[in-house]
Amino acid sequence: MNKCALLVVDVQTEFIRGELYNKQKVIDNIKELISASRDNEIEVIYIRHVAKKYNQLENGTDELEIYSEIAPNSGDKIFNKSYNSAFYKTGLKQYLESKSIDTIILVGIQTEYCIDATCKSAFEHGFNVIIPEETNTTFDNEYLSGQKLYEFYNFNIWNKRFANVLPVEEVKKIITANRYT
Repeated sequence: MNKCALLVVDVQTEFIRGELYNKQKVIDNIKELISASRDNEIEVIYIRHVAKKYNQLENGTDELEIYSEIAPNSGDKIFNKSYNSAFYKTGLKQYLESKSIDTIILVGIQTEYCIDATCKSAFEHGFNVIIPEETNTTFDNEYLSGQKLYEFYNFNIWNKRFANVLPVEEVKKIITANRYT
């Protein structure tokens, strides 16, 4: 049986304030998965993007903090990153390996940047990656809407290549099956 962890990437106050595609549904689904993970003793790991070139994401600012509706508990592990991938120069890979975690349930913000880079890095490091539907989001850009970006990455790029994109209810069953592992 695989040992999994829920990885919550960049769900920070600064990003939540913006016009994200399907924002409330994504937040609600992430909250459900955090609750299910905690109920089943699956570790919840948070990733924060810290960037000095963006004043809002510097240490000590409210914007840097993880969004209050999904805030970590006092014992939850938080990794800070300065690059798109949650694995690059963070110690995340070594931490997951030290806990014998081989499956990552990946959720968060921005689909085409940090979620994409983290998904592909996890895959390259040999982790099984599960991406629950409607648990990542992004902003419109000059080429595509947030919805089109979400659909393109989840269903054309990641699914059955780098990850398994599954309905939230199916992921909750996986979490329950992994209880105490």
